[in-house]
Amino acid sequence: MAGSNAAMATLVALWLPILVSAVFVFVVSSVIHMALPIHKGDFKKLPDEDRILDAMRGTVPPGQYMFPCPMSMKDWGSPEMQAKLARGPVGSIVVKAGNSINMGKSLGQWFAFCLVIGVFVAYLTGLALPWGAEGMRVFRIAGTVAVLGHAFSCVHDSIWKGISWVTTLNFVFDGLIYGVVTGAAFAWLWPAAA
Repeated sequence: MAGSNAAMATLVALWLPILVSAVFVFVVSSVIHMALPIHKGDFKKLPDEDRILDAMRGTVPPGQYMFPCPMSMKDWGSPEMQAKLARGPVGSIVVKAGNSINMGKSLGQWFAFCLVIGVFVAYLTGLALPWGAEGMRVFRIAGTVAVLGHAFSCVHDSIWKGISWVTTLNFVFDGLIYGVVTGAAFAWLWPAAA
């Protein structure tokens, strides 16, 4: 019980670096996505988009889809599924309802995610280092934890969902920057020794 109280005290004491790192990452990510061309090619427009959207409208409800989609693992090996896979196309899509893109909501969720990463950074860095630790040590540990949370959370999309490795590496690059920003915020605001 004493360990959980100490961890909670650490998180409470580190509320400022948690909040500041989330704000800094939010601002840096906004600059990256609005000012730099790095993510310009992440998505491509469908050929004959209007015809495809007309065909989907009213027949494909919002959801996540894989095509062709086997009904079980046994289906993967069936001759019918193998023929569909060979014939192609093969892929996955996420279909949203009309007017469902809400930048305010998405930005709010992104900021909340940055706060969650900050909480885990604070927890692990607080376990590893005492108050008053040297800034470079705080930077290294906090930055490493933040990189793990931000940079590598998207790699599985290329492994399992067929997302382009170039797109994934762009997001890994973003995550490395977010880790540096988070590490710097924690090093700057790390509490002095008692």
